Amino acid sequence: MKFTAFLKTRGATAAIFMGIFYAVAMLGIFLPGYTAIPGNVDKLPIAIINDDAGKNGAMIAENLQENLPFKEIETDISNKQALKDLEHNDLALVVHIPKTFSEKKNIQKGEASSSIDFTINEAGATVVSSTMNSVVTEINNQLSTQFSQQTAQGVLMNFNVPEKQAAELAEKIEKSYVGNVVTINEIPDGMNHNMLPMFLTMAGYVGAMIGAMQLVGAFRAGRGKASKTRLFAYVQMAALLIAVVSSIIAVGVAYLIDKPSGDLFFGIVGQQILNYMVCFNFTAILIFLFGEGGMILNLPILLMQTIANGATITRDMMHAPYEWMSHISPMYYSVQAYFANLFGSISPSPYIWSMAAVGAVAMLINMAIVAFLHKPMPVQVSETEVEKKAAEITA
Repeated sequence: MKFTAFLKTRGATAAIFMGIFYAVAMLGIFLPGYTAIPGNVDKLPIAIINDDAGKNGAMIAENLQENLPFKEIETDISNKQALKDLEHNDLALVVHIPKTFSEKKNIQKGEASSSIDFTINEAGATVVSSTMNSVVTEINNQLSTQFSQQTAQGVLMNFNVPEKQAAELAEKIEKSYVGNVVTINEIPDGMNHNMLPMFLTMAGYVGAMIGAMQLVGAFRAGRGKASKTRLFAYVQMAALLIAVVSSIIAVGVAYLIDKPSGDLFFGIVGQQILNYMVCFNFTAILIFLFGEGGMILNLPILLMQTIANGATITRDMMHAPYEWMSHISPMYYSVQAYFANLFGSISPSPYIWSMAAVGAVAMLINMAIVAFLHKPMPVQVSETEVEKKAAEITA
């Protein structure tokens, strides 16, 4: 056989096609998706709450609204409600100017005269927490310099120090502003902790996608040996068995490396089992429809979900196609549930139920495909079964 003839074989042509297809799909999905960083940072919602009755608080709040690079800034909200929204990642940053912001204290005692609270939630997309930390650092650097000089100059002038001399002495006075950075739901150091929700989810998703190809193949191979209803039930039962075994092993590996709290073990295993079953039925739709060709279509959907799952960027930052995908993506709800369960202080239940709803719809679609698109085939009775029935009749 010549090399040109070999290249024309089914295996070679399939390999060539997949090499080109995967390269185009991966780059065509990843590169546009990540243009949202930092391009869409301004879409992140934040809140600025000014509880200060003095002029300083109003001045700072107004300056922040004018100068911060965010389009959605909530001001008509209480600090309590803002922190609650931050817990649910509905806000990316909460800036709170307290009632005591304009109160003067004795500078000679080295006490800060003013402080602002900047609260960030780490249990969410990594880009959000890192971006907010950078923004807060820049704000504090500017405020600590400008505000402290103005305060010191004003105090010195009250002691009848000439304005020019007061301005010079102000540079030498200890800064009177302190930016209080509060981090809630802190994640332990190490990128392995930040990425654990995504890696657990992807481990289940990829395993389920490959499992769907194999089990649906077994379904097709079993046609004529059992009814399609029974075979479909066998497929789901086999998937559940794989889900239980693989989830225990996957979570065990995660505990060996990341060492989450032992109290969470059974909850994480349960979610991983659900994650596998939902992803299995989600990816099985195209395979029930198109056979092995459905696996090719599943690949770009998987790649799209690696951006749309919310582990790196939030829905607020995503371009429209990725945001749409996040609403039907089992990976999105799984990642958010893991963040809430592993590092957050809110219940993962809303995400769990949303993921279960996606799985239920996917299973119903698969049942409809099997019922209406797969033609019934007569069940062939094996010789052993014929002999057994004949023996029963003669008996």
